[in-house]
Amino acid sequence: QINFVACQLFALLAAFWFRIYLGPSHASSAVRHAFATLFGIYFAVFCFGWYSIHLFVLVMMNYGIMNMASIPNIHRYSFVVAMGYLTLCHISRIYIFHYGILTTDFSGPLMIITQKITTLACQLHDGIGRQAEELTAEQNRLAVKTRPSLLEYLSYLLNFMSIIAGPCSNYKDYIAFIEGRHVHVKLLEVNWKQKGYDRLPDPSPTGAVMYKLCITLVSLILFLTLTKNFPMAYIIDNEFLDKTPFLSRLGYLYVVTQAAKPKYYFAWTLADAVNNAAGYGFNGVDERGTFRWDLLSNLNIWNIETATSFKIYIENWNIQTAAWLKRVCYDRAPRYPTALTFILSALWHGIYPGYYFTFLTGILITLAARAIRNNCRHYFLSSVPLKVVYDLITWVVTQLAVCYTVAPFVMLAVEPTVKFYK
Repeated sequence: QINFVACQLFALLAAFWFRIYLGPSHASSAVRHAFATLFGIYFAVFCFGWYSIHLFVLVMMNYGIMNMASIPNIHRYSFVVAMGYLTLCHISRIYIFHYGILTTDFSGPLMIITQKITTLACQLHDGIGRQAEELTAEQNRLAVKTRPSLLEYLSYLLNFMSIIAGPCSNYKDYIAFIEGRHVHVKLLEVNWKQKGYDRLPDPSPTGAVMYKLCITLVSLILFLTLTKNFPMAYIIDNEFLDKTPFLSRLGYLYVVTQAAKPKYYFAWTLADAVNNAAGYGFNGVDERGTFRWDLLSNLNIWNIETATSFKIYIENWNIQTAAWLKRVCYDRAPRYPTALTFILSALWHGIYPGYYFTFLTGILITLAARAIRNNCRHYFLSSVPLKVVYDLITWVVTQLAVCYTVAPFVMLAVEPTVKFYK
């Protein structure tokens, strides 16, 4: 954990330096690619020692697949190899460390690299192996028309901004960032002359980075206080179960679930800030004319905490992973896309039984929530007070459903999960 924080803070400083001194106007794309790659490799070795070899083995195996496999099958081979290697590593960690989350936990970066490998393979398949009319608008926009060079490939997968904690980004967005087109392309979507500008503005990420660092600091404080004082294990303590009324147990379940979130808020927001500090993550202008730096954001805390449906909650939690699942599975599944997406999510996270309890339960919760919304919501839209009541009830139900669903994810093992459900 200390190595993780040290690397991310050093990456933040390196990102500012990268944007100022190795910006597209000061350095060539090759230099920017090389710097990002070498620093990423250094961070991986620093954090994980010889275990980082797993990252490099997977990257090079899939580079071979990308160059030798036929385009119609490139996404299938890449998916099977990447997910297969990730699963084998998950299995080895379970049997070697027995549920231990140790400093040798290299699975996090491996999971991000797996996302990027499969994303690139699918987008390469779309760009070369399919006709434009077969693609959705998003697939058309993100399709990759040529195989990347080795340097571009390594930079995309191993760059220092995302190797430790992600997030996964699209290949075309990353290349546009390295080549200096990333911000310009987004700015061209707005008619600046109507807004009184005689030339394109030059948005700075400094404000967004400072804001996200404040969220990171608050999350760290909450992690050091709430998370330590409200452990998930207490909800299956025998004395707690025997002496605590059912409604109180539900209330405490909500509290301990909230207490488990700050570490994710901390890691994902800091990773987002690192990318923004390097100048990556610009996402255009909102309706108020404010520059948005949320292209790579992994969560929307306000939408999570106020979600009135399971769907809204999922869409705002681990956003980039949800986007990856949609692009490589949901949009391509021949049948049962919801079930297959949840199963892939469980497999990607690892082989702890708690993950499968969570994601298989998530299938049922999603289908039930969709049915309730479709059949009941319209009865509450006739007046504002009724809509407020509906929102309040669905907020409570959604939050409790999330707590019920994710508790096994935190507890990991079968025995505590079954005890919790009982």
